[in-house]
Amino acid sequence: MAPNTERARRRRAALRTAAFLSPWLIGFAVFFAYPLLSTVYFSFTRYDGFRPPVPNGLANWSYVFTDYPLFWPAMRNTLWLVVVMVSCRVVFGLGIGLLITKIKTGAGIFRTLFYLPYLAPPVAATLAFVFLLNPGTGPANTLLDGMGLPTPGWFTDAAWSKPALTALALWGVGDLMVIFMAALLDVPKEQYEAAELDGAGARARFRHITLPNISPIILFAVVTGVIQAMQYYTQPLVAGKVAAGVIGGSGQQFEPGYPDKSTLTLPQLVYNVGFQRSDYGAACVVALVLFALSMAFTALLMRRRGGLIGAGD
Repeated sequence: MAPNTERARRRRAALRTAAFLSPWLIGFAVFFAYPLLSTVYFSFTRYDGFRPPVPNGLANWSYVFTDYPLFWPAMRNTLWLVVVMVSCRVVFGLGIGLLITKIKTGAGIFRTLFYLPYLAPPVAATLAFVFLLNPGTGPANTLLDGMGLPTPGWFTDAAWSKPALTALALWGVGDLMVIFMAALLDVPKEQYEAAELDGAGARARFRHITLPNISPIILFAVVTGVIQAMQYYTQPLVAGKVAAGVIGGSGQQFEPGYPDKSTLTLPQLVYNVGFQRSDYGAACVVALVLFALSMAFTALLMRRRGGLIGAGD
């Protein structure tokens, strides 16, 4: 009887554990596993959302990678935003956080001023930036022209549209500033005092004390930034539409990416192919590419975690 009793006890423990895990298991199955498997299935079918899907092998994959003219520009733009925009946001957010932690008076005012732009709705913030950077009437170019400096086309120039989007992202860097400030204030002051007694300068203290202590937060900021950049949709779409003069209501057809496909991102392609062209099979291919890129970047960053956290030791 003892073995049967032991098996029954283990079975009850397993059922109890499954009951506690059931909310997460149900959520994982409904909101992640099923959509992912469905996306994989539809990527191998011809499906327009009205008629039943018909298997078509690798036709969707071949179309997206070889025949769809917007895919590779969107891929290059998305990778550019991941590398440049995410890096600039992390560096700028860390710099602002360091600056505010050193301010003795009025730190609360500066924290509020730097955090407020993050609360602005993405559409409103993008509209404001497009009008501020308007090459003809915007105050930015008016100021640059008054100083005798070149006046870029910003959102109307393919060479400047992505830097303009990066400037918009830096304007709303308040979220990273708050996270880095909390991490910087948590660094033990005793380590700084010991380093000063040993004659370490500001650069050495930052490299050997600050960075090792906040490197897990830097890793968190980079990983979440990469994921956000992979989902970057609203700002480039609104900026492109306003700069192109397409600001009407629903019903207007607009090919995303103005100017010259420079603001086109992979999430825009999912909408363009799936909902505007009713080609859900090809849209699923683009979505899977996005998923694979996100997983690859995250895995690479997590693999480098040990080197990042141990930096400066």
